[in-house]
This record gives sequence, structure tokens and C-alpha cells, in this order.
Amino acid sequence: MLPAAGWWYQCYESARPFYVVSANQADHPTSPLSTKLLYGDVTHSILGAFYATHSELGYGFLENVYRNALTVLLREVGCKVEREVTYELYFHRTLIGRYRADVVVEQKVIVEVKAARAIDSSHCAQLRNYLRASGIRVGLLLNFGEEATFRRIIF
Repeated sequence: MLPAAGWWYQCYESARPFYVVSANQADHPTSPLSTKLLYGDVTHSILGAFYATHSELGYGFLENVYRNALTVLLREVGCKVEREVTYELYFHRTLIGRYRADVVVEQKVIVEVKAARAIDSSHCAQLRNYLRASGIRVGLLLNFGEEATFRRIIF
């Protein structure tokens, strides 16, 4: 179970600590997040929830199960989470396609959830296209494979 906001969470598989930050704590000047990354506070909370979900559920479920569990954990720490957000793509003022992002957190980060053996270049390309279509600059590709892996993509 994910600890209350403000406590360190030690991930079982990776032995990497993640600080779980609620939405209202993220901008607090005494926050231990020393990162200078764009929306680093939000992505840090997402990654903490990602590793917590992978540790608790393990490997082998469908993407939808992981997406639902990740959403639950992020909402528990106070993040604004939207699922299955549709973005329209226009070319010469004509609608030519729609993209559906798995999860959007705080209207700042698109999260694409995968349950594959490894992250593939096509997965990264898919997330880049979502970023282009949405106008959102930061994306996280989370793979709930045998080993939890992720990619952070900036557009």
C-alpha cells in the first residue's frame, strides 16, 4: 500500500526511494524534490505510484489493470487524474485523426501504460505523437513488464 503523502517509499524491486508528494505539497518550498526537471514534482509522484503498483501487483496483468491501479494511487495522494483523454489532430483545418491518451496527470503529463517484455521504439513514437497532438510537453512511458521500466519524453 502506498504510504501517506510526505513519507519515503522504498521500492522492493529497484531499491530506489521515491518521495510521494500530494498535489498541494508539490510546490511547497521545503519539498525534498531537488530536481530541476520540467514538472519534476508531478513525474516524481507518478513514478512513485508506478513502482508501488508494480511491487504490489507484480507482472502479468493487462495494461488496463495497471492503468486503473495507477489511477487509484495517484488520486489517493491528491493528484488530478484523467483517463482515456481524446486529442484531435488537424491538418489544413481538417480533422484527420484522434489520439486517446491513457492517463493525463494535472493536465501537465501524459502517461502511456504498457505491459510488454520491453519498451519498444514504436511505444516511444506513440507517446511523442500524443504529446504533439495534445500540446502537452512531458510524457512518461511506463512499462509493467517483468522488470518495471520507464522513459521520460519531452516534446
